[in-house]
Amino acid sequence: MWNLKNKKAVITGGTKGIGKATVVEFLSLGAQVIFTARTEKEVSTFENELQNNGYQAFGLVSDVSETAGIKAIVSEVKKRWDTLDILVNNAGINIRKKALDYSEEEISKIIAINMKAPFQLSRKLHPFLKQSGRASIVNVASVSAVLDTNTGSPYGMSKAALVMQTKNLAAEWANDGMRVNAISPWFTQTPLTEGLLKIKERIEPVLKHTPLGRVAQAEEMANVIAFLAMEKSSYITGQNIVVDGGISITAL
Repeated sequence: MWNLKNKKAVITGGTKGIGKATVVEFLSLGAQVIFTARTEKEVSTFENELQNNGYQAFGLVSDVSETAGIKAIVSEVKKRWDTLDILVNNAGINIRKKALDYSEEEISKIIAINMKAPFQLSRKLHPFLKQSGRASIVNVASVSAVLDTNTGSPYGMSKAALVMQTKNLAAEWANDGMRVNAISPWFTQTPLTEGLLKIKERIEPVLKHTPLGRVAQAEEMANVIAFLAMEKSSYITGQNIVVDGGISITAL
């Protein structure tokens, strides 16, 4: 049971950071994977990289913040498979500003990708997940959902809503044979955080207040996501697993 052999999975935002690591982890555990990204170049580059390493997955160009992007994913699942066992809602975005500096468009964009897209995609793929009988949805939230991390209010708000969405759907869809969980990463080495992690005055407090004394690697998040997708976690639902090197247990 410590595998995902023959499990069918959709992973959004699957060409960078945590999403990319999750695709590789799932493939190494025997899953069949559809991953998404917003550009053809990102998709084709990663598909080639996987093939060079002996893996095969199908990449799909899809912007999950748009109705057309959601429809494209649903259509691809319907074309390739009769059922879906795993959905990883990983695609996310952040714009770091002070609360008074955001435009309405920026706020809407963050909420659309981080909160609304996982909800809509989960709803639209519900029939395929239900057909599985033992499906797992894993939402990638953030420590910013539970703590002020000085990363911008809309991001924290959207991720907090995603955690609550996780709990609501876990309760509502349990009788449909589905489990719904979230993970909340702390600072993780990804292309999205690369620039921020190079700013000494920003990273030093992070390392100082994180008990493990370092940022995470994307693979460490992928490992937890894979566990929540496995049958080994069959009695876990509605939970937000905080994967944070201990930052949430400290006051200073």
